Amino acid sequence: MSARPVKRSLTLRGHRTSVSLEDEFWVVFRQIASSRGVPLNALAAEIDASRRLDTGLASAIRVFVLRELQSKKHQ
Repeated sequence: MSARPVKRSLTLRGHRTSVSLEDEFWVVFRQIASSRGVPLNALAAEIDASRRLDTGLASAIRVFVLRELQSKKHQ
């Protein structure tokens, strides 16, 4: 796994964009989407729609992944 962010493409509401995420975050992000039964782009669009304007999409995804993992730990 790479400690350096890797740029990956996503499609959000019909528009292509890219995010730079470390492999570890990307793997868990994909697992979350799969466990919810939603396409990765749909989950990314949800996160994008709920993030603050001063927060980048990659940061919002990282925080989302962290919160998901924390909530599983406390169950």
